[in-house]
Amino acid sequence: MSNISNKKIHSKTRRKNTFESKDYLGNLLSNKILPLPWSFWPKEGRLIMGLIAFWSISGIFILGSASWWVATREMGEGAYYIKRQLIWLVASWSIFYLAININLKNWLKLSGPCLFIGMVLIASTSFFGSTVNGSTRWLIIGPVQIQPSELIKPFIILQSAKLFGQWERINSEKKIFWLTIFASIVVLIIKQPNLSTAALIGILLWMIALASGINFRYLFNTAISGFFIGATSIFFNAYQQNRVMSFIDPWKDPQGSGYQLIQSLYAIGSGGLFGEGYGLSMQKLQYLPYRSTDFIFAVFAEEFGFFGSILLLLFLLVVAYLTLKISLNCRNNYSKLISIGSGTILVGQSIMHIAVSSGAMPTTGLPFPMISYGGNSLISSLLIAALLVRSSIESSELLIKNPSNRLLAR
Repeated sequence: MSNISNKKIHSKTRRKNTFESKDYLGNLLSNKILPLPWSFWPKEGRLIMGLIAFWSISGIFILGSASWWVATREMGEGAYYIKRQLIWLVASWSIFYLAININLKNWLKLSGPCLFIGMVLIASTSFFGSTVNGSTRWLIIGPVQIQPSELIKPFIILQSAKLFGQWERINSEKKIFWLTIFASIVVLIIKQPNLSTAALIGILLWMIALASGINFRYLFNTAISGFFIGATSIFFNAYQQNRVMSFIDPWKDPQGSGYQLIQSLYAIGSGGLFGEGYGLSMQKLQYLPYRSTDFIFAVFAEEFGFFGSILLLLFLLVVAYLTLKISLNCRNNYSKLISIGSGTILVGQSIMHIAVSSGAMPTTGLPFPMISYGGNSLISSLLIAALLVRSSIESSELLIKNPSNRLLAR
């Protein structure tokens, strides 16, 4: 009997040691890979991290359905766009990992120089850019296509948070200088023309300024000025005029400027309540243009229906709620404004994409973050998501209580 008891004790001890060893290895791995052990992350940080991972992985499946037929027809391989997007996804998550391991103070030091580089690249599209569908947004460098107006978004978030976070403590010359830089970037993007991205950046700056506590009267006047700038751009640009007219009455030119919106509405309407099923969209076969990029929501709505679309909107609402919670928990004005700016881009751009696909906004070239095909958009979106996650991590009390933590060394 004693031998049996000893065996049971030894067996339990071995199991306990095994579990402790696994816990030790898990904590060691967590400490090496993550800037803070996972169990110590704020609840909102863990939730937003999980949602971002789910969002980006689900995007591959949605893109796969939207692009398979056209990839088979045009490239001879159904998985052509999926493979390329997976490469960009791995690269983007690598950047995400690096970003969450860098202190926000260091990100703020980088924001100014990176913003100037982005502005120069945007300006260079006027001279060296590639024109697609009436808009010159791309720089082609060898096999790589760069869209500066997409890649500059994270650094606009950082620099605007840096500016408005210390608005009352800086002199007028510095305020005027950075406001002029922001205005120049918006004007350069409008000139491409890319009014949708310019409007999104304008909304971003406005939201960060509002959250910083700037007098609402000034913000109201700024919003009115922005409206007139947008209207002026449309008035002098035939390309944008056609977009607006097709938005007002797409049936006036159903085979021309109104074609995209009409086919998108057909796709959304065909989905009914529960959708046609994954991979079974008919509009993506040969009717709906830009099914993998500007109108990917229409394919989603056709395949998953009204209820699927509602779930997607609820998902975005949860992301917005967590963003607000993270901003409220932030320990300084900078991280609060960075989190608000990050949420504004991720959720705001998604809502604008859905609005375009459903006819609530004029047709624009805004991709759906982490779903639409494109490496520039994916890198920008996941870097912005990393700034949001990092803001949550830095709200942890452990950063103050544990001076040996790697976070403080950066």
